[in-house]
Amino acid sequence: MKTPVLTLLCLLAGFVSLPVAAQSPQDEWLSSEAARYASIRQEIFHAIHKGNSYLKSKQATDGTWGEAAYPAMTALPVTAAMRAPGQIGKPIPDYLKKSYEFILNSQKEDGSIFNMGLASYNTSVCMMALLAAGNPAYDQPLLKARAFLIKQQEHFAPDSPYYGGIGYGGADGPPIADLSNTSMALEAIYYSRHLAQDGRYGPQPELNWEAAAAFVARCQQDPAKTQDLTQAGGFMYRPAGSTPQAGAGRRRGSKPGIRNGGQSGPATKRNRDEGYGRGRQQATASAAAYGSMTYAGMQSLIYANLGKNDQRVQAALRWMANNYTVEENPGMGDQGLYYYYQAIAKALNAAQIDMLNLADGTQADWRYDLADKLLSLQKADGSWVNTNNRWWEADPIIVTSYTILALEQIYNSILIPK
Repeated sequence: MKTPVLTLLCLLAGFVSLPVAAQSPQDEWLSSEAARYASIRQEIFHAIHKGNSYLKSKQATDGTWGEAAYPAMTALPVTAAMRAPGQIGKPIPDYLKKSYEFILNSQKEDGSIFNMGLASYNTSVCMMALLAAGNPAYDQPLLKARAFLIKQQEHFAPDSPYYGGIGYGGADGPPIADLSNTSMALEAIYYSRHLAQDGRYGPQPELNWEAAAAFVARCQQDPAKTQDLTQAGGFMYRPAGSTPQAGAGRRRGSKPGIRNGGQSGPATKRNRDEGYGRGRQQATASAAAYGSMTYAGMQSLIYANLGKNDQRVQAALRWMANNYTVEENPGMGDQGLYYYYQAIAKALNAAQIDMLNLADGTQADWRYDLADKLLSLQKADGSWVNTNNRWWEADPIIVTSYTILALEQIYNSILIPK
């Protein structure tokens, strides 16, 4: 029997219960389907190891990756390393100990974990790294970070279109919520719920999950009002018709700040110079449904305890049936492509979907399709990178981390024999 901590680590890494046919293990192993998975699972194992070796080679002597201003850039490769096959449930490797020290030293009194802006984004990503360690010494920092994220819901009054959602956070965060930040916050809050609910640390605040689900649903294209099947049921970056000015319904005490559009990610001068926060790209990211936000939206609904029979989840699945592909981020092309790949793995694992029903009546083995695509994109040095720098995806550290995390979700959710 798995211990509670090990069970949590398995959930974080992507284990799900898959149906097993009424055959002997030997018979299943001999089936063509099992043999097919056995082969690609070994390829995935090798790719994960090679990718993590690449990331390790790029670590700074102080244990960090990327810019220290954004601890999420360190947390991503840390999480990828801690969820690797053979590492789950084991002590933190020596080379990551300084990385965890850096993450903890970046935590502020209010529980947030950041050093320069994007407080919610950095806190959410860092929480996933702390959770991946399964170390009780991190329980209190995790609870503080969790409380910070929950408090972000208080920035918006009930009459605001952003009510229930979570934005970039911090004093310099824009007065708006978005689906990307909300989905990552919900993920961190969801997977840390055991710490808040077991009573060891006293009463803990809880997210208003009903309001969060309602905000997520407001980001969905209503099928009843959408004639274009490629849009119906898909999710947008922000609620339909909302604008930054709509944040005027903020609760007293919240502060306006910079505006950033699109998926969450480090916002540096380079991002801004390339139009990261410009109105044109904001409009693109919020006015239409696209792939990465749709998978993030469905994942968020699952975390909010809405089952697969919920009409909003069903609408999202129909969008996926009409737009399924691993060749691009539907609606965005190669922009945010690797964020999209990770979103597929997280969402469909969370929903425990093995075969995705498509509009033409066929089924897609999304695990095999996605793994095969990602394996084909790995560079000789073990890295992955996007040629499009939208949301900083020309950075091989970020993209390699995204990809390893997606492959780990797939690897750990394929049961052999199946």
